[in-house]
Amino acid sequence: MAIRLKDIATDVGVSTITVSKVLRNKPDVGEETRKRVLRRAKELNYRPNLLARGLASGRSNTVGLIVPDLVHTFFAEFAKGLKAGLRKRGYQLVLASAEEEPEMESEEIENLLARGVDALLLASCQTKLAGLRSLVESHVPYVLIDRVLAKLPTHFVGTDDFGAGSMATEHLISLKRRRIAHIGNPEVSTGADRFRGYQEALRLAGIPLMQNLIVHCSRFEESGDKVGYRAMAALLKSKKHPDAVFCYNDLSAVGAIKRILETGLSVPQDIAVIGCGNLRLATYLEVPLSSVDQDTTELGEQAARLTASLLSGASSPGFREIRVEPKVIARASTVGKA
Repeated sequence: MAIRLKDIATDVGVSTITVSKVLRNKPDVGEETRKRVLRRAKELNYRPNLLARGLASGRSNTVGLIVPDLVHTFFAEFAKGLKAGLRKRGYQLVLASAEEEPEMESEEIENLLARGVDALLLASCQTKLAGLRSLVESHVPYVLIDRVLAKLPTHFVGTDDFGAGSMATEHLISLKRRRIAHIGNPEVSTGADRFRGYQEALRLAGIPLMQNLIVHCSRFEESGDKVGYRAMAALLKSKKHPDAVFCYNDLSAVGAIKRILETGLSVPQDIAVIGCGNLRLATYLEVPLSSVDQDTTELGEQAARLTASLLSGASSPGFREIRVEPKVIARASTVGKA
């Protein structure tokens, strides 16, 4: 039989209201009473009935997150940071993956709304706003993360991707590289902004933009290493190969390095390579990877803070856009071994 608040109250000799206040961490309970209640709750292995609590309050205390791919380290790290930020604010995270499929994303939105999430965060892969109609019409607070949708003004938390593209390219320029290639994906806002940053850095340095050094691809999240490998193979077919390459993300940079080394060229002596995302294994690769760090922990915390603010009604009017400043982490793939 499930343990009830009444059972704890009877054992400790207090009211059920007092027990409820202790378990909800309310301040107006004496410290000795609080300790007795918590001790007895632990002894009885008490578990709160979240469904009943949700029905009573009209809240589930859950927040949904939909990402394009669970395998990609950026989204995994972001989810970890978001979960930590939500947990300390009294919310639990429900995670779903859209596998970069707009239809699947729409289904996952429906599923999470049916579960009664209090808010929904998503890195959307939609190409048409119709896929988000159920979310927009639900009146459930929602926040876009990582990717913006130009025709959908709403709250947003992500990286300064233009800055990321600029920083990565400026780093390569500072190393006297002039034939700087880019492997990217302009189909999503993150890729488009990083490409604009790349272009601007070249322009400011007086380096002409060479179309034969630009390779546009897709589906970087779940198979970025293969995408980077194929893109680098295409770049190496030109009579004069690039002396550096800025890759959309770290996985594509890993694939690019693999292809460069297979051809007998060296990294970074012949071709310097920098990615974006600063995946945890970057330092353990055959050639430790230089990358633009997006500070996923801070992104998760900022997203949790904004979500809690929306749910409490404490947020200011209008839509908030929060962009975390990235930074270059230089390793052997651009600066060589120390």
